[in-house]
Amino acid sequence: MGSRDVDTAQLQELFEPEKSVKNPFVPLGALATAGVLTAGLVSFRNGNYQLSQKLMRARVVTQGATVALMLGTALYYGKF
Repeated sequence: MGSRDVDTAQLQELFEPEKSVKNPFVPLGALATAGVLTAGLVSFRNGNYQLSQKLMRARVVTQGATVALMLGTALYYGKF
């Protein structure tokens, strides 16, 4: 019974509504990264290799920006 209470508390802490309110750009960055990745894979599948390469580079940039936002938010709020 005690272990279940700990698991519930951890889940509630993980999914607190204020976490996404603190920095709404992180979920947007994750969506942008997924969108660029999807577009790159589609263009690769269609044979447009130059566009695919540019989109994969753009994915790296958006992914890096998202990670930087996550770290910046963690440092700003003292969680890191």
